[in-house]
Amino acid sequence: MRHEKLEAAGLDYAVCRYGGSRLLFRGPKRPTDKPYITFVGGTDVFGKYVERPLPALVERESKRSCVNLGVPNGSVDVQLNDPTMMELCRRAELSVIQITGAQNLSNRFYRVHPRRNDRLIEASTVLRALYPDIDFTEYSFTRHMLSALFLKSPKRFATIQAELELAWLSRMRTMLTTVGRRVVLLWWSDRPLTNAPWYQRSDPFRGDPMFVTRSMVQMLRPLVKGIVEVEPMVPDGCAGLIVPDGEMPAAAERLPVGAHAIAAQKIVPLINRP
Repeated sequence: MRHEKLEAAGLDYAVCRYGGSRLLFRGPKRPTDKPYITFVGGTDVFGKYVERPLPALVERESKRSCVNLGVPNGSVDVQLNDPTMMELCRRAELSVIQITGAQNLSNRFYRVHPRRNDRLIEASTVLRALYPDIDFTEYSFTRHMLSALFLKSPKRFATIQAELELAWLSRMRTMLTTVGRRVVLLWWSDRPLTNAPWYQRSDPFRGDPMFVTRSMVQMLRPLVKGIVEVEPMVPDGCAGLIVPDGEMPAAAERLPVGAHAIAAQKIVPLINRP
């Protein structure tokens, strides 16, 4: 992701790099040679369109150095496959890891971009055999493709969903084992964390995390220090966001500014607890 792409959002994100990572993270860059806390996640942790995102709020309230490792459109794939990010988390006093969806993981049915995990690179021969009636050249993004596959055949789609859930659990376990138990998992979404079938939701292909259930998250509990759930906050348009012309539709899908403050209120007490 290029520097000018990030700056185009109307905010100076002060993007920076850590170690040998090829990823650009939101700054200002924090020192990592003294105690710090890492925040790992996707677009909302990065704080696109938000002047003071969750890591900055926690830093201000807790007086602890917070390293923002949010990656726009990132999933467990980009996190686990970046050695610098994993090492920063391993050395941190605490890592707050946002639970991201399973739709943006490479799997035996399709491959995603290594850094922009929402981008579809290739549908496998297995997926093409499962859906011979789909022209996969029409799709550039995972969410668009998956919604089309579900509409074409919910029965066949169940096989893909099961694969994504297994891939998510396997990679989350690997990441948490790598980082260690000084981790707080964060469910931060416009959807509640439940075991209800995702397709029963209104507009099931909108919002995140997709295909992640309460049972799946609970399977990870022995590997972490705690799990924080933030009450769902539905995006309320672009109120409080700093958005340039042309990006209003994308910004309207982001969590509202107030969601950052509420999540910080949940996390700060955990950080300050002996």
